[in-house]
Order: sequence, then structure tokens, then C-alpha cells
Amino acid sequence: MELGFETIGNATVIAHDRVPLLVTDPWLRGPAYFGSWSLAYDIPPRQRAAALACPFVWISHAHPDHLSAESLEHFRSATLLLPDHCGGRVARELGQLGFRVRVLQDRTWVPLSERVRVFCVADYNQDAVLLIDVGGTLVIDLNDASDCGWGRGLRAEIARFDKSFLMCLSGYGDGDMFVHDEAGNRVWATSKAPFGGSIARKAESLGARFFVPFSSMHQYQRTDSLWANEFTTPVEDHRIGFESQTCEILPAYVRYDVLRDRLETIDPPALPITPVDPSAFGDDWSERLEPAEVRLVDAYFRRFEHLRSVLDFVRVRVGGEEHVVEMTRGPFRKGITFDVPRGSLVAAVTYRVFDDLLIGNFMKVTLHGSWGAGRPLYPDFTPYVAKYGDNGLAHTRQELRDYFAAYRQRFGFDYVRHCLEAEAMHRFRQIAGPETPLWAAARRVYWWMKPAPVRATGPRIALEMAPPAPATS
Repeated sequence: MELGFETIGNATVIAHDRVPLLVTDPWLRGPAYFGSWSLAYDIPPRQRAAALACPFVWISHAHPDHLSAESLEHFRSATLLLPDHCGGRVARELGQLGFRVRVLQDRTWVPLSERVRVFCVADYNQDAVLLIDVGGTLVIDLNDASDCGWGRGLRAEIARFDKSFLMCLSGYGDGDMFVHDEAGNRVWATSKAPFGGSIARKAESLGARFFVPFSSMHQYQRTDSLWANEFTTPVEDHRIGFESQTCEILPAYVRYDVLRDRLETIDPPALPITPVDPSAFGDDWSERLEPAEVRLVDAYFRRFEHLRSVLDFVRVRVGGEEHVVEMTRGPFRKGITFDVPRGSLVAAVTYRVFDDLLIGNFMKVTLHGSWGAGRPLYPDFTPYVAKYGDNGLAHTRQELRDYFAAYRQRFGFDYVRHCLEAEAMHRFRQIAGPETPLWAAARRVYWWMKPAPVRATGPRIALEMAPPAPATS
């Protein structure tokens, strides 16, 4: 391809300028989340070769379906482009492993070739957005990011382009669902309600002309997480309820030639689900923690000062043996229990990747006391442990103040407005309840009130659709 881009895998874009130039979040092989996830679709040889030939690799964030350690080993000669996240953990540790790392200046266009440049935005949730200008056509790679104060500025950039393709996480939301109350009832599971309308409103709000399903092409393979396959998102479900006068939904896997204004679909084969025993990933549910490992777990949770203000205790149950981390002196009314195999737990607290256990859906979470409605681990557990703590390296109250102040300084009033909006939405969800008609109606009003961007030019662009590209070419 002379100039253009293609999409493949889970959340991978390959940009071309005469040669393959940039690949994003290349998960090309191997499992993720302690072996729980595998790719849902094969990577055709043509796209695999193009990805591996790219001299630039952009990594959005530290989740292993985006930062795949096994895949990155094939990019030792490439330059890794990273968001400017506070804490700088990913950049520092990849540099220590011998990779060539470049941190992209926030909200600044950076040329990669004569006709391709990128614009990166990092946010306090340790996610990031990448705009890719491919010869005047814009790729909007939101991957797993949601607006954390960058929305208004991003819309202004998008409005400069006639032709823009939005790619973002969408689907039923099957991560961290294995959460229960004390009676053993599941307290959070996706309802599998149609979400196409929400995607359309999001694309319209940003000013995108086309939407490509993205970042939800995985399946579960561990025998202790196979149950979660019921809640994954078939690619074709993205079209259900998607209606828009300004944005068109495209297939998930496409190859777009900018110079010819020609879009081809890529039709990779679906990969079968092959159940794998947890022992293949170092997990034995009967193993107990060693005394030194108990101390390691205790120290891990105690370093998060915020947890002391919202929890009385954290309990881990490993190999049938319980260990309690007392966050207060009591009484112990509110707490959380994790039933988890020894191998993954020790790895998670050692390498500070606790979110991988939650997303993997094989660790059982039990809540004690009152946690409210909706996704109960938000906003007081998962963000403070996995986002601001593990990745942002902000554990104490002072470190958290400095951390949020840094992002507030970057985004100014937009950050403040976002925080007020997020708090209002959280409180309303506590009142309305999750996945209720009232909540759904409120979401529709929310997207209706979002400011629509001003278009630089007028008519909608019709793409020439070509037959599917051979998967093995």
C-alpha cells in the first residue's frame, strides 16, 4: 500500500507510507491476563508481516492485550512511542529491558514520515488517545480511553479533517465481572443490552465520519474463566441499534487506501476456543502462600492509603487458607475477599498488575458491607489500586494530590468540568441503579447534550467498498 492504514487483531492499526510505518498496541500472539484471554481472530500473514516491519510501535497503556510482552519481543529494533503518563512507569521499565523508547509530548503533532504524523493525549486514568494523520485522513485511536478532560480539545483537532475513522473500545463490557455479595449472588454482570446507539452518539459527539469496531476481539480460554465467554461481544453486534446521519459503521477489519479512497474488508478466520488448564500458566488452586508471600501481599495493600478511608479489611483466600489485611482497627463492617490461585496473586502483587486479575475473570471477588449499585469496585478500589497506584505510582495522599494536580494543570478547566460531570453521573447511577430504564434514558440525554463539533467541510464522503482481501495473501 502506498498510503493508508489497516486494522487487525484486538486493537491494532497499521499505518503505511510507502512501507509499513506504525503499528499500535500489537497483540499478535500469546495469551493475556495470566492466560485467561486469547485472540478471537487470527492475524493473517500479510498483516502480521506488515506489523512486524514497522519501525514505530505505539503502546496506549499497560494492559496485556495492548502491551503484549510476548509480541513486543519481535520489535526489539523498533522505536516504542509512549504516552506521557504521570509516573512514567511503562517508559522506564521498557527502557530498562533494552527497548528504544520515545515519550511523545502531550497534545503535539509529531511527524513520523513525509505524510504521516501522530498526536498523543495521556490522561489520569493511565489511558491514552492517538490521532494518526495519514495524508490528510484521520485515524482516531481511542482504544480503551474515555473522556477524562481531553474531549473538547480532541474534537477541535478532529474537526480539521474531512475524513475521520473512530476506533474505540465498545461492547458489552465483560471485564471484572466475577464479583459477588456475601450470599454468593453476582452483583455485576453485563446485561448484553444493545450498545450500537451509544457508539453512534459517541462518534457524532467527536465528529467522526466512520466507526470501526475495536478493542473487544478476545475470548476466554482458561478452564476457570470459560464461563465469561457468554458475555463477550460478537463483532456483528456492534451494528445493532447503530443509527446516525453523520457517521457510518464499518467492518472491524479493514484496509483503507488513502490515495485511491478505497476500502477493502479483511476477513480473518475466527479462532476456536481451546480450553487450557490454569496449571499451564503456573496456577494451582490448592497451593498456599508461603510466609514471605503473606507479608508481600500485606505490604502491597497497605501502601494504598486511600483504601484505609473506604475499607476496613482486605482478605485473600489462597489454597483454602485465609489471610486478612486490616486496613483499620475496626469494627470490620466493609471489606473485600479475593479467592485467587497463589501463582497469579504473587505475580500480580510483585509486578503491580492487580488489574490483570480482575479483568481475567478467574479470581472470585466477594464484597462485604455496603458498596452501592453499579460497578461496585469503582470509583474507590480499582482506580486507586490499578490505575493511580500500580501504574501511576501514586499511593500516599500527598502523591495522589500531586498526581491529580499534574493532570489538572494539563487540561485546566476541562479537567475540572470532567470531574464534576463524573461525580454527578456516579451519584445518579447510585440512585437510578445500573442498567435500568432510567439510567438508559439519562445516558441518551447525556449524549444529546454533548456539544457537536463544527465541521470544516460539508458533504459526507462515500467510500468505494472492495471485496474482502484474502486472509492468506
